[in-house]
Formats: sequence, C-alpha cells, structure tokens
Amino acid sequence: MVSLDDAIVIRLKRAGEKFEVLADPDAVLRLREGDEVDLEDAVVTLEIFRDARKGERADTESIKKAFGDIPTEEIVKYILLNGEFHPTTEQRRRMVEEKKKQIATIISKRAIHPQTGTPHPVDRIIKAIEEVRVNIDPFKPVEQQITSVVSAIRRVLPIRIETKKVEVYIPPEYVGKAYPVVKSYDVKKESYLNDGTWFVVIEVPAGMLESVLKELSDITKGAVHTRLIE
Repeated sequence: MVSLDDAIVIRLKRAGEKFEVLADPDAVLRLREGDEVDLEDAVVTLEIFRDARKGERADTESIKKAFGDIPTEEIVKYILLNGEFHPTTEQRRRMVEEKKKQIATIISKRAIHPQTGTPHPVDRIIKAIEEVRVNIDPFKPVEQQITSVVSAIRRVLPIRIETKKVEVYIPPEYVGKAYPVVKSYDVKKESYLNDGTWFVVIEVPAGMLESVLKELSDITKGAVHTRLIE
C-alpha cells in the first residue's frame, strides 16, 4: 500500500453524497490507461471516506444507497477510475516525467531516422521533447499524445513513423505460445495451412521489427519462418 504522505484524495460525488479514497496518483493513472494494478498497492487503505483527510469514514447506508450491494473493492476501484483528483506540484512533476519516459519509449519502438532507417534511442527522444518544450499532459493517455509529440520534435530531430508488413509461419506446436504475441500487433491476414501451420501477416512498427522477429524465434526455438513484404 502507498504511504499516507505520498497519497492524494480521489473524490467522487454520487447520489447526493461525497466519497473519497486515498491513493497513489501514479497507480490511478496506470489503472485509467488500462494497466493491471494491484488495488491494495494503489491505495492507503481500502476504506471509503466521507472526508479522507479528517479520517471520517462514509457510513454503510450512504455507500449502499450510492453503489448498491457490491464489494468494497469494486467500489474503491470505481472511485479510482471515475473520481476527480488534484496532485501536488511535486506529484504532478513526477507524473509528467514518468509519462514523458513512456511516450519516448513508444516513439523509440515505432519511429526511425529517415536517413539511416534505425530507431532513435529513448534518451535522444526525451532530449528533443525537452528542447522543444512539448507540453506533456499527465492525465491524458499516452497513445493520445504520440502524434502531437512526434510532430513537435520533428523540428529538431529527423524522425518518421514507419511500419513493416511481415509474413509469419508458426509451426502448430508453437501456435499457443505465439498467439498472444502475434495478436498484440496489427494482423492483416491469417489462416491455417493443411499441416496446422499458422500463417499470418502482421504489420509492426519499423523500429520494433528486429525485436519482434527475435521474440518469435525464441518462442518457436528458431522454427518460425518469416518474410518481409516489400
């Protein structure tokens, strides 16, 4: 569980009542972006408060009126996902730095240098973000900021987001392990051959091509066959 000193109040008004939970702002953002977060690690306590800073707990009747007969954990999660919160200046700064790293990491995987065809290191992208003073929104999902950040850093960094299409042939005995990996990318076509081999065409960010092929090779112990589609 997060410490009280690092927690902020997440507040939700419902059925004419106010409910509060003390939580880790970083965990709340990860939760809202769809990441798996251990609820007990995200909050100071699984208690629901009327006034968290004063330690005044919400009464059972008010909670039941607003949320019905559902487990406390589900109510806490609902408040974390839908409530309002205002981090301190230092918390906001840390949240912006973390979001900046996440954005830079994704761009590094998806984009390349137009002249060399190689990906830019994460540190180089972070430096460009800071140089052009891109406004990183700590509350906005990473995916919704990628396009605007790439557009901004083009002023100081040659960069292009490019994708590659690859034909992949997975032997039947490895389909189960390879399936979630392949499906995490943009699948353009798929079918099963007579011998059970899984044929699939995927589109992946150019900067990730080498790592994707290596991952599939590791899963299939080198038995995968791939061909880059020009």
